[in-house]
Amino acid sequence: MERWDVVIVGGGPAGAATALHLARHSPHLARRTLILEKAAHPRPKVCAGGLIPHTLDCLDELGIGLTVPHVTVERGRADVPARRVEIEDRRLCAVVRRAEFDAALIAAARARGVEVREREKVRDLVRAADVIRVETERGTYATPLVVGADGAGSLVRRRLVGGGRDLGAIGRGVMTDIPADQVRWDGHARARYDFDFRAVPAGLAGYAWLFPAVIGGRPHVNVGVYARRPVPGVDPVALLAARREQLGAAPVRHQAAPIRCYTRAPFTAANVLLVGDAAGVDPLMGEGISFAFEYGRWAADEIGRALAARDRALRGAETRFRRSWAGRKLRRLDQAATLLYGPGARLWLALAARWTGAQEIGLRWYNGVDGWDRRSGWQALRAALRRRPVASRPLPVH
Repeated sequence: MERWDVVIVGGGPAGAATALHLARHSPHLARRTLILEKAAHPRPKVCAGGLIPHTLDCLDELGIGLTVPHVTVERGRADVPARRVEIEDRRLCAVVRRAEFDAALIAAARARGVEVREREKVRDLVRAADVIRVETERGTYATPLVVGADGAGSLVRRRLVGGGRDLGAIGRGVMTDIPADQVRWDGHARARYDFDFRAVPAGLAGYAWLFPAVIGGRPHVNVGVYARRPVPGVDPVALLAARREQLGAAPVRHQAAPIRCYTRAPFTAANVLLVGDAAGVDPLMGEGISFAFEYGRWAADEIGRALAARDRALRGAETRFRRSWAGRKLRRLDQAATLLYGPGARLWLALAARWTGAQEIGLRWYNGVDGWDRRSGWQALRAALRRRPVASRPLPVH
């Protein structure tokens, strides 16, 4: 049985980010860290692949940068009932393919001395004395610290953290990719992504999206629907099919994946930290990549603290995250999702469509531009109130 100082279950962005932050602060510890990944990179991932500016800053901070093929987005469009909002910015988003992006992160972790073992699925995790036994298809590993980066259906959560089934926190994303020359959409030419909230008053706790993408060097449109929670009579797959038909595209196969949203459910236990989708992502938009890096930063700090103090209980770790700027941002996004996807959705969406100040400051806050996401809510509100609300233009009839 092999012994490791840290075992990270899952080789996605959150697992890789944890390893990269560990390597940044302690190269020796990185060499005693093991990542177990059930698949082999590059592997597919159901995700639009949008990297907001804060994520790009995190890549630069870690000395990685964005080296994989991507599409730069400089314009945004949002449709709400009877209104359309259009925004221009030089740095809204970069759209990647997750298979390539995740593989690049894992390669960077390997280059910094982290051991990565792919095609090794974890079967069980068992507490034994002062360590945790991680049992895989190939063998057993003993470690005092486990990081669960194994997604929305996290086995680490189920075996070691608990917190109930927490079904209300599980959302869903469905998507498909269509060659750009097979659809009626000018997003590629305009360097634009589109969001559609018009189904929210009918019950969808989420939105539809169109993202420009490049697959194998060929322009594509990534078409998807995010639902924060299941709602009887509201089928994300049917909404995806309707969106595809609006684009004039022939029927195509779709992919689907669960999305765990940030809630009050615990994401730490003695010897265990959950990160990324296993802990919980943005409930408003379902975005998780930027938070994967912040969870990774937090996990690396907590691991360093635990090893220095020789205390594997990780006391206070979850509280420190929830009180951090990233934890506060997730809490505010949960509050925003409750408003926008609740009974008063039509009113709140209309207000957001007309209030230019809220759009400008809200976008900067969401994207992490100029440190807005670290400022207080009162600072953001005062800044938004300085801009007078103006009418957005009526939505064209298609």
